[in-house]
Formats: sequence, structure tokens, C-alpha cells
Amino acid sequence: MLIGELAERSGTSERLLRYYERAGLLRPERLANGYRDYAESDVAAVQRVRALLAAGLPTRVIRQVLPCTTGTAAVHPCPGVLDALHDQLRALDRQFTALAAARQALRETIDETTARQAATPTDGEPPASRTGTPHSPSPASSESNGNNRVMSATGRAPSGRASGRCSRS
Repeated sequence: MLIGELAERSGTSERLLRYYERAGLLRPERLANGYRDYAESDVAAVQRVRALLAAGLPTRVIRQVLPCTTGTAAVHPCPGVLDALHDQLRALDRQFTALAAARQALRETIDETTARQAATPTDGEPPASRTGTPHSPSPASSESNGNNRVMSATGRAPSGRASGRCSRS
């Protein structure tokens, strides 16, 4: 079958099918005119690739795992496959930890900004008259902890907050 038919039957774009071929996940035959000729089994192979991608595996790991899969993307214990899957799980765990830390830093920044916004007087008094000039931090918040973060008035560095200040116009 030609690439257009495989794309239609597998629910995948022709562009992705070409990428899968470049990544070594599909190996179509070539016709005399240069067109790709896919086997009937490639429909299931594309579906397995998509299932493995959805599980968070990169194409380099899928290339190793794909020969050990069944029609439902279940993986059989081929040599090296279990190690590759464990490696990928550890990588995902590291990404999760980094994202959780970034999420917490963002949450703290939002909370601090919300608290400052709530503390801003509505009588038109600019923040500079309360805390010094708009570009110089107050004495309680001027110490750096070496990571371009500013110490808050509580004496601890809020994670993820840059030392720059925004100016109000």
C-alpha cells in the first residue's frame, strides 16, 4: 500500500510516517518509481509505535523495543529491552521531579505576588514611597544566596524567584 493509504488506515499523517521511516521504525519497500510500498503489517506497527510514544518512550528506545512487541504493544522480554524500559522510567522520574520543583517555585511566586498585590494601597501611593526606589531592593531583601535569588523579608530564599524587579508606570 502507498503512504497515503497507510496514513488513512493508521490515523497518522504522511509526514509522521516519513519520520518513523527516518527513525528506523518502519522499513517500507521501494517501488521502481521510488514510491514507498508498505506491508499490511505496517498498519499495526504504526499503532504500536504510537502507543509506545504515548507511554513516554523516545524513538531511539522504540526502535529497540518494537521488534519485541505484539499487536497490542505488549512488550516481550527481549535482550536489553527491560534495561531500556527501566532507564526510560528513571529519566521520566527525573523529569517529573524537575517539573514538580518548577511547579512549586511558580506556585510560591504566584502566592508572593498575590500577597504583594493585596497589600498594595489603593490610595494611589506608588510602591517606591514605601520600599525605596523602584529599582533598589529594601535592606531586608538585598542579600543574594548565590543563585541569583533574593532573600525575602523572612530570611529565606523563595525558590525560582529571580532577583529582578519590575517597574510600574
